[in-house]
Amino acid sequence: MSFLSLVGVEFKKIKRSKILLILLVATVILWIPSILNVHMNFDMQAEGISPENNFFIQGFMGMSWFMFPASMVVGTVLLSQTERANKGILKMLSLPISTAKLCMAKFVVLLALAALQIGMAVGMYYVGAAIASSTQNYNFILQPLFVFKEAGLIFGAAIPMLAFFWLLSVCIQTPIFSIGIGLASIVPSVLMINTKAWFAYPMSYPFFVITAEYGKLATNLDTAQVELIPWIPVAIGITILALSISCLRFGQAERR
Repeated sequence: MSFLSLVGVEFKKIKRSKILLILLVATVILWIPSILNVHMNFDMQAEGISPENNFFIQGFMGMSWFMFPASMVVGTVLLSQTERANKGILKMLSLPISTAKLCMAKFVVLLALAALQIGMAVGMYYVGAAIASSTQNYNFILQPLFVFKEAGLIFGAAIPMLAFFWLLSVCIQTPIFSIGIGLASIVPSVLMINTKAWFAYPMSYPFFVITAEYGKLATNLDTAQVELIPWIPVAIGITILALSISCLRFGQAERR
């Protein structure tokens, strides 16, 4: 079976799962406070940022710090449990398919889910911005090119984090422990972005890049900026290491 066929099979498996519903609910909840408190964006003009930019960036900061990583933790565990729930993993492992290939096919699905939730966030942003514009008689809607560029930055920065979450779900068989450790790893990211070693902690990547963009938009705020060296080499190393261990460990518990 080809790799693309495996990916297609994995997508079919999640059709009846609650993963997509969880991602949608989390995204809707994210933007409700922004819509209800839209008037507060005008107070931020003293920081040198326009109300429309603040509305957008504050919503995406909230998403990148907790809501998006937390959704991915839960989604990752649910994705791995689609096989374990009915011992389907044993059937898959009995087929002449490389376990590493199967592991990577599932990770590709995880990446697609991450992209989907970020896309949902973009869609909800425009819905929220349209509602805010009508209630405040002010245009909060930004150009799509800018919005999609920021969304793309978050997705790219999230890949090492997703690789780490996938490693947790593969190595920790008990779902509650895997979710607990994953959620606990998110909290320190707000502290790590204020240190010089932020690049060593992949859970802080999405939040760091969007915070750096906030500093660019708010002329009176000084935030740390992304330095590609040593970030990119370290991020690539973390991703490769996490996926390598995941491929080696995938299915080992079920084979015993």
